[in-house]
Order: sequence, then structure tokens, then C-alpha cells
Amino acid sequence: MTAVAIVGAAECDLGVTDKSILTLQAQAVTRALADAGLTLADVDGFATTGVSRFSATQLADYFAVEAAWTDSTFAGGCAYEMMVARAAQAIAAGQASTIVISFASNQRSARSRKLGGVVFENTPEAQFETPYDPLNPISYYAMAAQQYLGRFGGTREQLAEIAVAAREWALLNPKAFRYGAGPLTVEDVVGSRMISTPLTAADCCLVTDGGGAVVLTSLERARDLARPPVVVLGYGERSTNTSMTAVDDLTTTGAAGSGADAFARAGITPADVDVLEVYDSFTITAALSVEDLGFCGRGEVLDFIADGRIRPGGELPLNTSGGGLSYCHPGQYGVLLLVEAVRQLRGECGERQVPGAEVAVAHGTGGILSAHATVVLGVDR
Repeated sequence: MTAVAIVGAAECDLGVTDKSILTLQAQAVTRALADAGLTLADVDGFATTGVSRFSATQLADYFAVEAAWTDSTFAGGCAYEMMVARAAQAIAAGQASTIVISFASNQRSARSRKLGGVVFENTPEAQFETPYDPLNPISYYAMAAQQYLGRFGGTREQLAEIAVAAREWALLNPKAFRYGAGPLTVEDVVGSRMISTPLTAADCCLVTDGGGAVVLTSLERARDLARPPVVVLGYGERSTNTSMTAVDDLTTTGAAGSGADAFARAGITPADVDVLEVYDSFTITAALSVEDLGFCGRGEVLDFIADGRIRPGGELPLNTSGGGLSYCHPGQYGVLLLVEAVRQLRGECGERQVPGAEVAVAHGTGGILSAHATVVLGVDR
């Protein structure tokens, strides 16, 4: 099968931009292409969401590109990891030669985030959830956190380590929204405003404008381009539920299956991973992902992440950009997991660079712990 690589990666403007979604998308796409040493004339495939119901079609039209292949898979924050799999398959099959995966949002500038209510109002399960007036989506993630802490005996202080470590990484990233905010302590996290028990405001991701893009092509072609290619080694995905009404166990997720498939395709184990970028819409999202991907045993993640293991200089560098908790979260964060993983493998991350990083994993989560996608990336050996 044709080997495929990521050859360009970039962010659009982040934070508070006062720009339209298409303007931010254009920034992300053209910056990623410039990073690869390519132009729009080289592109024959687009994968994106967030613009409209016909996102990829609209983006191709916006750039005046007659695309031979498009993908507008909507699965929330993990869609972009899913798109890597589809793009790699399309390139290997000869459907397209150069594909851009992108996302951008102006949700902070536009104040577009909706709180309250149930995400899937027209589904059968909504009748069982609406009477409880859950906050969307935090109340659902809070239930998962409550069940996990109750079942395995963990504490809110242990869970807070996810947010504390993310802030330490963000303090090394000048592009991070919390770059100048100073360190975060466990006491800060636990003592911040309670939103949905047991999750406080500091357990929750940012609400920002932003986005990014990555460019994929064949590895053979990639070796002649501007940047060192980052090879797509493996991928996997799982779709498990829409809401939590039908979920028997909130303490485990589809990441177990998506991760196992991705590692098997890549021919590696979690022990081979140098950098781990996981979706951290909430601290519990990241904790469940680390555990389900196999980096520790069942019920062990809160002990596993203690003692600085996931902080700068630790054994398992986690969310090295600062993550959705302290770097950027434009509503669907998955594409930025890929951007950071690529930069780490290319050795471009300055103070936050993980020395000798050769294998990185980007794992996205979408919906109400509904969809999960894992991508394994590696340097070109």
C-alpha cells in the first residue's frame, strides 16, 4: 500500500480574532500549504467541517479548486483524525494526490457557544434527558467523572493534574491562550467555580477562535518537499453512542478499540510512543483517553499521571501545546492535535520540544464521548 505523509501543518489566528470562519479557514489552509512548499494549484482534495452542511464543497469553491475528492465527515472533535484515515486511503487509491484537512471557528468572537439543553433534541433518548436540564455537554462528562471517581476511588485533586500539566506546557508555548497567565495549581483547579459536579471551571476547555490545517501527500513525493515528512503509520476509529442514555459504563470509551486498531496497523505499542496528544475538552476526557489507549491499566490513570509524568520533562509528554485546556479550543479541537504532533516530530517546538521524539499519537474525541479516532505518526526512517 502507498505510504502517505503529512507535509504541512499550521494554525490560523487564535484567541479572539473578529474574523469570519472562511477567513480563518483560508489562513489555516494557505499557511499549511506554504509550510509544505506547495500552493492551491497542487491541491485536489479537501476535508473539513464547520463551514456549512456542505463544508468541503464550499471550501473548494471558495478557493476555486475543482476537487477530485472531498470529505465533510461530521463526528465532532475527532473528525480530523478520521479524515487522516480517509485521506490516506484516497491517496493510496489514486483518487487524489494532495489533500488538505482543515477546521476553523470564530466561536469566541461570535459568542456562538450554546449552553444548556440536550445536543440531540430530535432523538428518542432526548425524552429521558431533557427533564433534567443538563448543561451541554459538561453535565454528561461530569457524570463520567463522577462514576470514575466513585468506582476507582480517585479524587478531584488527582484529576486536576490534567489541567495543571496542560498549563505548564502552555507556559512554554507563546501561541497558547494562557501563555502569560502564570502557573495553575491543584488548589486553583479544585477551588474554581463549580460548573457540574465534580467538574469546575478549570476542568473545562477554553472557548476561543482558531483552527488549523494539515497537508497530506504520498511519502515518495513528500521526500522532495520543503519539510521533513511525517509518516502516517496507523489509524483506527470507533463510534459508540449519541447520548449517554444507552451507555452501560461511563468509565470506558471507544478509545480502547480505536487505539488498539491504530497501534496494530502501525506495528507499535503504547510503550513506543514519545508524544501523546489527546482531546481534553474536560480533564476527564483526557484521563479516560490515556487509560483506554492502553498507557496504564483499568482504573489506574489518576495514579499513573501523578508525580509529573505528563508534565514537561515527564515520561509521557501529554498535550504539549497546552491542549484545549490552556492553548486553544475552537469548538472542534482535533486538527490542532495533528498540528502539534507534526511539529513535535519535526523538532520545531522550541522550549516545549520533546527531545528525540520519533512516534506521536493524536487521539480525538467527539460528541458526548460518542466518537473516537486515533492516528499514529512517525518520523521518516
